[in-house]
Amino acid sequence: MKKSLLIILVVITVQVSAKQDTLKYRISLKDKAETTYSLDRPEEFLSGKAIARRIRQGLAIDSTDLPVCETYVKAIRNKKVKVVVKGKWDNFVTISCNDSTQMDRIAQLPFVKSVEKVWTAPDKEKKKKDIKRDSLVHKPYQLENPYGLAYTQLCLSGGDRLHEAGFRGEGITIAIMDAGFHNVDCIAAFDSTRILGVKDFVGNTKSIYMESDHGLKVLSCMGANWPYALIGTAPKASYWLLRTEDEYSEHLVEQDYWAAAIEYADSVGVDVVNTSLGYNTFDDKSKDYRLRDLDGEYSLMSRQASRVADKGMVLLCSAGNAGQGSWKKITPPGDARNIITVGAITESKKLAPFSSVGNTADDRIKPDVMAIGMFTRVIGTNGQPATANGTSFATPVMCGMVACLWQARPELTAKQIITLVRQSGDRADFPDNIFGYGVPDLWKAYQTEGEITESVD
Repeated sequence: MKKSLLIILVVITVQVSAKQDTLKYRISLKDKAETTYSLDRPEEFLSGKAIARRIRQGLAIDSTDLPVCETYVKAIRNKKVKVVVKGKWDNFVTISCNDSTQMDRIAQLPFVKSVEKVWTAPDKEKKKKDIKRDSLVHKPYQLENPYGLAYTQLCLSGGDRLHEAGFRGEGITIAIMDAGFHNVDCIAAFDSTRILGVKDFVGNTKSIYMESDHGLKVLSCMGANWPYALIGTAPKASYWLLRTEDEYSEHLVEQDYWAAAIEYADSVGVDVVNTSLGYNTFDDKSKDYRLRDLDGEYSLMSRQASRVADKGMVLLCSAGNAGQGSWKKITPPGDARNIITVGAITESKKLAPFSSVGNTADDRIKPDVMAIGMFTRVIGTNGQPATANGTSFATPVMCGMVACLWQARPELTAKQIITLVRQSGDRADFPDNIFGYGVPDLWKAYQTEGEITESVD
């Protein structure tokens, strides 16, 4: 009896596996004409925290906040496809299917503006292997300085003085949008880190705590709290861990995941967002970006990122690690407007050779500021201090300090915080396309008096 049952289960598994979708498309919509929501009733589609953030900063709730029309979504589903994610700011629906001819029928729907393929299933040899947890090392680690190995990357921008004044990120919510957070749930350095929740927008894994270690290292730059070993730049902040990057392939669909995640961050009341991700080449080479595309609008991620400050959040994005390659430039969404794009320097404030440079295609200053991204002190998957290189780690080092600054200056808007960070840079009088506005002094920013203009990119 048990043997028969086993055979049946195997057959079912094979059949389900055979039906896995191999294509994904982004369906851009013309309007929200058939919405059942009203801007007069924002509580029906925005959380209380999101509404309060807008009110405090004097921000309007507009049509981009309205959800995608469900009548349109239903009509698309009726074409025998699966909805993967929806994006209200850019008004799109991403679907999966097996038959590309279905897109011809969907493209004919009166409310559809365009259809674009954003993912094709990878070849068998590219499929991921089973992921195993790394073993932890329970080793005592104690230096003379309470911040341990992370002191230099904190004090270079005055973060230590903010901490001494009592500003360690408490009351600020940070979202980290990344590829995975391997072992974060069992490493002692995060025992006191306030993680509000996790969400996987890629959806092909059992747990984001079993995926990539990239997000683990990013989180440790801000949220680690291991006295005399490694303390991050915002140890008292609260965190949402959001997975948007699929490390097993490089397709446009990851930007769809990211777009849905940034809207989710808005909905749960996030204040500051860290994204150490960037894209310029893809498995489908016809989708590769050109330097002229770095205008803050061409890529979906850049369009979404450019809206973040208008929703009352501050977004920090890595500049990219293409400085020594043929591309050299920042990678989207680092070209977005009204965000803080972070490049990498050494502890002696020299440029990390891999750090991507600006400017944008429309000649805006990028990167915005610099932080230590060469031999950055992080926590490894074994739970012990380690080092890592990349603008990926310079960004959270700066992100945590920006969160502390906003805690210290809660009366400021997101765009005012961005302005203040730029103006406090040691190259603010003569910004360039390599260091941007330079290394900011956030203690100086905290003490800045008088009217602060809003960033207008």
